[in-house]
Amino acid sequence: MGNHQVDNKFTWVIKNFSSLQSEKIYSDQFLIDGCKWRLMAFPKGNRVNYLSLYLEVADFESLPCGWTRHAEFDCTVVNQTKERFSQAKRTEHWFDKEEPDWGFTSMLPLHRLDAKTSEFLMNGEVKVVAEVKVLQVIGESNEATQPLKKMKINDDAAASTPADWVEVNGFQILSSQVDLARRVFETHPETAIECRTKNQDLRTSYMNVLLSLIKMLFKLPQEHSEDDDLSDSVAALAYLKSVGFKLDWLEKKLDQTKENKKKRARVCEMEQELHGLEQKCKDLKTLLDKEKAEILEATAPDLSFSNVV
Repeated sequence: MGNHQVDNKFTWVIKNFSSLQSEKIYSDQFLIDGCKWRLMAFPKGNRVNYLSLYLEVADFESLPCGWTRHAEFDCTVVNQTKERFSQAKRTEHWFDKEEPDWGFTSMLPLHRLDAKTSEFLMNGEVKVVAEVKVLQVIGESNEATQPLKKMKINDDAAASTPADWVEVNGFQILSSQVDLARRVFETHPETAIECRTKNQDLRTSYMNVLLSLIKMLFKLPQEHSEDDDLSDSVAALAYLKSVGFKLDWLEKKLDQTKENKKKRARVCEMEQELHGLEQKCKDLKTLLDKEKAEILEATAPDLSFSNVV
């Protein structure tokens, strides 16, 4: 199996694809933003008739307790004849001990990898490209690494100076986030009372995760992406609870957000159904008017001489 890496892109060439007998296979490890990764594939599908493809934290078994990797990534199965028709998917995930891998169970239908006709399988090889952007890293060794520079919501953190930071309840908070952090502690003083670590970098990272989660959950309903945001929110909430945060109040908000999403989906379905019914009624009314007009025309009295005779 061939491997090639350029910057944050890793190319995996799976050779002799059609003859592979293993249920799942792994690429070589590759390093992006100081993190070790590898790709995992199910050539015959992970209980589906699709090629299944996942990104995995390669060294997850040796990482310290409480580790996490927040990353967005996309995977592409390359169309080797017409590259513009390659199959690509993108997602974002919090990798941790419970979910060290994440990806796409239904990446590409297996029938599109037929050796006789497939443009994705050439000379027995399937080419996969993964592009990874690491947003946050906690737990590279026994301490936090890159606790702020990768945070998506704190793009200004990397350029911040000591004057930009304010201590709130024992946490270092960016000055732009102080108001939100203070409201959290004033309304829910129990939130971080059981946070176990004294390491300030870790505490800052935890607070960044919490504040980003709050901002996501309190966005307007129409601003939520369909599934990725909520999936990441569930993982982020579980992670924060695992390190000692008491977040029953935020969990209720998450449950409410998920329920509202279901309701919006049902409303959308009903609106579509209603639109279809209204169109049917309109078409039926048009047909009815036409039939009536034809009946009137056929039964209208015509007393012209030619018709009588």
